[in-house]
Amino acid sequence: MSINIKPLADRVVIEPQAAETKTSSGIIIPDTAKEKPQRGIVVAVGAGKKDEPMTVKEGDVVLYGKYAGTEISFDGKDYLIMKEADILAVI
Repeated sequence: MSINIKPLADRVVIEPQAAETKTSSGIIIPDTAKEKPQRGIVVAVGAGKKDEPMTVKEGDVVLYGKYAGTEISFDGKDYLIMKEADILAVI
């Protein structure tokens, strides 16, 4: 799952997971009502800052803020680049 993007310092590259298309009760959610995904898989990690080592690693499934990061496209796939501080939790 590794890509050829190497984030700098305390930044990470995340592949967002698809938004839910169906509720737990079976109701199908139309595209216009879907929320932005807030969960993704870490695919690349920077080296960290001098006094702050990175706490996430490649392959971690993480939760992040709704509007966190910068969206990029690379080799036909969409990714987010954000600072590690924008990650809310590892699940």
